[in-house]
Amino acid sequence: MVDVLGAQLYAWSALIALLLFALFVRRVIGVRLGLPRTLLAAAVGTTLGPALVTSMLPVPPGSADTLDLLLYTALLSVVALVVAMFALATIEMLVPNGSLPGPVSTARGLRGRLRRSRRYLRILRVLAQHGLARFLRGGRHRGVATPEDRRALARSVRRAMEDAGVTFVKLGQQLGTRRDIPPEFVAELSRLQDEAHPLPWPAVEAVLAAELGAPPSQVFASIDPEPLASASVAQVHVARTTAGRDVVVKVQRPGIASQVAGDLDILDRLARTLTARTAWARHLGLTDLVAGFAAALHEELDFRVERDNLATVAAGLEASAGIVVPAAEPDLSTARVLVMERMPGIPLGAAEPVLARLGEDRRRAIAENLLHVVVDQVVVRGVFHVDLHPGNLLVADDGTLAMLDLGSVGRLGSRARTQLALLLAALSTADSVAVTDALLEVVDRPDVLDEHRLEQEVGEVLARFTGPSTVQAAQAAQAAPAMAALFQLVARYRLGIPPQVAAAFRTLATLEGTLQVVCGGYDLIDGARRYAGRSAAHATSPRELRSTLEAELLGLVPVLRRLPRRIDRITDAVEHGRLQVNVRLLADPADRRFVTRLWHQALLVVLACTAGLMAVALFLAAPGPMVTDVVGIFHVLATALLAGSVILVMRLLVVIFRGADDGPP
Repeated sequence: MVDVLGAQLYAWSALIALLLFALFVRRVIGVRLGLPRTLLAAAVGTTLGPALVTSMLPVPPGSADTLDLLLYTALLSVVALVVAMFALATIEMLVPNGSLPGPVSTARGLRGRLRRSRRYLRILRVLAQHGLARFLRGGRHRGVATPEDRRALARSVRRAMEDAGVTFVKLGQQLGTRRDIPPEFVAELSRLQDEAHPLPWPAVEAVLAAELGAPPSQVFASIDPEPLASASVAQVHVARTTAGRDVVVKVQRPGIASQVAGDLDILDRLARTLTARTAWARHLGLTDLVAGFAAALHEELDFRVERDNLATVAAGLEASAGIVVPAAEPDLSTARVLVMERMPGIPLGAAEPVLARLGEDRRRAIAENLLHVVVDQVVVRGVFHVDLHPGNLLVADDGTLAMLDLGSVGRLGSRARTQLALLLAALSTADSVAVTDALLEVVDRPDVLDEHRLEQEVGEVLARFTGPSTVQAAQAAQAAPAMAALFQLVARYRLGIPPQVAAAFRTLATLEGTLQVVCGGYDLIDGARRYAGRSAAHATSPRELRSTLEAELLGLVPVLRRLPRRIDRITDAVEHGRLQVNVRLLADPADRRFVTRLWHQALLVVLACTAGLMAVALFLAAPGPMVTDVVGIFHVLATALLAGSVILVMRLLVVIFRGADDGPP
């Protein structure tokens, strides 16, 4: 029993000593590092350090002088410390800090990895079934060089997304509205349908009871168990409130939020992998695309966001005749249930008989009004419908349009709205210089950009697609390829598009097809030109000019009041020779930190080299005055200087291997 207790005490004392030594090593290294790797380095130091010393010097006997024992112990400690720091620097070089998950995060992520594995296998199986697994390996693929090959590949991508589930269907629908991807993919992805088998009524009833706090029969005067529409995220039922209002009830499918969250996690990991391995993913900006898509989809899954969006968009449509949005029932709407006014009409995609009865002039007026409302939402109000395809518009018998599915809207700040307005105005004038300047204000510029060549190519696009034409249908047919060519320029010149600006472009691209359904042959470019002309006339009207001038003057009044005094001070200083110009170097704190860090590192290099050279010189001049029978004072000083030099070098090496400093060493 005594031996067991003694062994336990020895083990615990050794472990505590190792931990204290590891903390001391981490303190000496001067950089925040993980405790597991520090413990490993300390174990290496305490094992190899004494072994190296005993291989070079004999262990002094127990009867040796106390000074000899102290010097030997100090030498053991210094060598162990140096070996531990060498081990820590080597570990940091081979396995940088943060490149491997820690034990706690590994344990927490194990369940998620096990849960994702089945979904990974299903997605990989879908990709393999449609012949897409070869694109995960990266590199160039010559099998997609011709339009026929690209159409076949686009068809496989569409079918794979349909088989993969709701998240991938919605991602494909978003990709189908972009104009910077090949047209074969746009054509196929735009055919993706968000349809699903209807849920049985008991499952819907359970969701309604859980969200509304009572069975549907007690909340509504009546509700139809048969769904009006069924999609992958939710399905819609017709109902009547106890106040007698006809409404539709949008009910989220059970478990869809957790499924989408898992799929978004997989999409994020897949996008990062493809971006690292393939050129086409980097060219497309796949990681940013997935991040923006995930944010929009999370909003779409929270029906309270759609409830608020309905009110926001409706407020901007009060003065617009002919376009409405349904009013929500706030008291009956939750995160998974949305109750809103039932709008009359049929979806635009099936409304050709209604539109035909209205006549060509009325159809053109509806298309014109829809264009003006959407452009006004984008460039004036800053809140707009991001996916206004024909399925999200209802057409009433009198031609009134109702906007649906406002689960995800785009939002633009005042600066972005102004930049987009300038771009649309420049496009309406077909001025290549103005279009190029406005485009560069909207996008994120790369570090290197040939502006002169970009301006020439923009001019070629404008000359090719916006030139005079005598056939109205030919002009309308040119709108789509003009937008596509402009987006191809953006992609080729690596001009980054901010997510919300990309959402605005997506809205305009989707609107183009919708306008063609409302009025075949409608010219989007000509309509935008007329809108820009009317907007310019409104902005330059006497009333608007007066209000603009008043707003500007209100901002200038404080400056104008201080201006005479400042001019007087400047002239007085010039007259008496007291005018000075002060320029502060390194005024930015980040610049000061950078210079300070460089100075500290340079100083450490000088100190390490000096200490190392002095140690070598002392070793050559040893022994000097004798401390013991075999150890001279120069030996002790040289060892201390050498240890200090090694410590400074190790600190610098760890900082270099980490690639980013945590601060001055």
